[in-house]
Amino acid sequence: MPKCQNCGEHVTERYTRVFTPNDIDEPRVCPQCPDKLRDGADIREAKSTRR
Repeated sequence: MPKCQNCGEHVTERYTRVFTPNDIDEPRVCPQCPDKLRDGADIREAKSTRR
C-alpha cells in the first residue's frame, strides 16, 4: 500500500492514481498531512493547522 512521502500515512491506490504522475508510486502530500496542502500541481505550506 502506498505511503505519503510527507507524513508517512497510508493512502489508497485510487488516491495515488489520481493525484500523482504516472511514474511516481507515492504522493508527496495526502489529506492527512497537517502542515502541507496540494495547490494544483504544487505543494505549499498550510496557513493554519488542519487538525
